[in-house]
Amino acid sequence: MAGFLRLDSLEKRFGSVAVTRGVSLDAEKGEIVALLGPSGSGKTTVLRLVAGFEAPDSGRVIVDGEDVTGLPPERRRFGMVFQHYALFPHMTVGENVAFGLSGRMDRAQAAGRVAEVLGLTGLAGFEPRRVTELSGGQQQRVAVARALAPSPRVLLLDEPLSNLDPTLREKTRRELRRAIRNIGITTLFVTHEQEEAFELGDRVAVLCDGRLEQVGTPEVLFDSPATRFVATFIGRSSVVPVRWESGAARIPGGPAWAARAAVPLADGADGDLVVRPESLELAAVGAPDSVSGTVAERRFAGRFAYYVVARDSSTGAAGAAGGDLEVLGPPDAAREGARVGVRPSAGGPVPFVFAREPRVPTSTLLERESIVVKRSRR
Repeated sequence: MAGFLRLDSLEKRFGSVAVTRGVSLDAEKGEIVALLGPSGSGKTTVLRLVAGFEAPDSGRVIVDGEDVTGLPPERRRFGMVFQHYALFPHMTVGENVAFGLSGRMDRAQAAGRVAEVLGLTGLAGFEPRRVTELSGGQQQRVAVARALAPSPRVLLLDEPLSNLDPTLREKTRRELRRAIRNIGITTLFVTHEQEEAFELGDRVAVLCDGRLEQVGTPEVLFDSPATRFVATFIGRSSVVPVRWESGAARIPGGPAWAARAAVPLADGADGDLVVRPESLELAAVGAPDSVSGTVAERRFAGRFAYYVVARDSSTGAAGAAGGDLEVLGPPDAAREGARVGVRPSAGGPVPFVFAREPRVPTSTLLERESIVVKRSRR
């Protein structure tokens, strides 16, 4: 069954630059879907196409069985919360929330609806207060309440928490998810923060270079990445050039580590091993199955620490030099400058091997990101 909100092969170009490339995505009624990706990946353009602020070159936007692709934003019945909230500072909270209800209902009905959505967003009784008297998190919830007041079919959020400090952002994430859950509205939101996407979203859609790389729950994206980009973008990881030999990843001039091939690889093919810090452990130099190196950086993180180990330079069958490995370990395992070995940890996630990908010229990436950023600010 098709989702309540359906994006069907959305394509958008700005001049010669393709910003979205056949993006297709379904969201069920009441589901929260996060659009996650780096700057310039096309996620804000997708949201603008759904909202109607941009027209696709091809593809459709369908909600509850209705094709709304050709409708202007005001006729789509979508609620939109912008990155900077766009609240009216000279108005009270109640007046801000009631702004979109003018002409839709009488004053008494509007007051009742304002009280209802403020209650759902945890702001009951805030009607007489000025928005300038509120905290950043409260202002964000006022913006959500205003978007919800006209009873939209879909809620769209553009980087909803980017203006908040880290401590307030964490608290507001929980409040926002609770408010959306109370209302049960289908929600699509844009973010470049993985933690935000994982905590708010029922599912996460990862975009790169205008393409939808993978859609899934946070657990699926972390444990079973479909592409090299998802594997390196989600969570923390190191990338090591390897050669695929007899179902294992052979490090040039070093040992063969157990790994899973993300796609079928021919024996002897060159690939990239994507390995997470929790998949590795520090060991003595020369320990079985280890590679040697020097601790270049140590980052304390409470009960554990992250160690960046610069591998000794080596070349092997893959013809590639050594590189850094990030390792998770006890906070007192080693000091910066220490000589150590690195090997797979018992019980850690099995790393993935992906086919070697050609490098994209930096100038091409910068040009594309510049065009996308300029368009999104209009």
